[in-house]
Amino acid sequence: MSGSPDDERLEELRKKKMQELQEQRGGGQGSAEQQQAEEAAQQRAEQQKQALLKQHLTDEARQRLNAVQMSKPEFAEQAERQIVALAQSGRIQGRIDDDKMKALLKELQPESKSFNIRRR
Repeated sequence: MSGSPDDERLEELRKKKMQELQEQRGGGQGSAEQQQAEEAAQQRAEQQKQALLKQHLTDEARQRLNAVQMSKPEFAEQAERQIVALAQSGRIQGRIDDDKMKALLKELQPESKSFNIRRR
């Protein structure tokens, strides 16, 4: 039968693929160590972001950002990323005060879509 060697090779490939998938899913210590490394990297990135925000925002601006964080976490995250990007590119002169923060938040806010419904 000519199909027998092909079947054996196919079965061997399936076993290899299953083994690779199990290793990727977290079979063993390697994935736990990798997960810890990723968490540590995320913590370092968060600490760097917070340090940059403290350096470039006044107390009032930070309070405003915290207030936004409480009501709209996704929007506040977007604003933080924008501030960090501006700081890293060197486009922030001095510190961002409350008025500049208001302007930045207004700029990032999506335009509201209004609908006019007319009755006849």
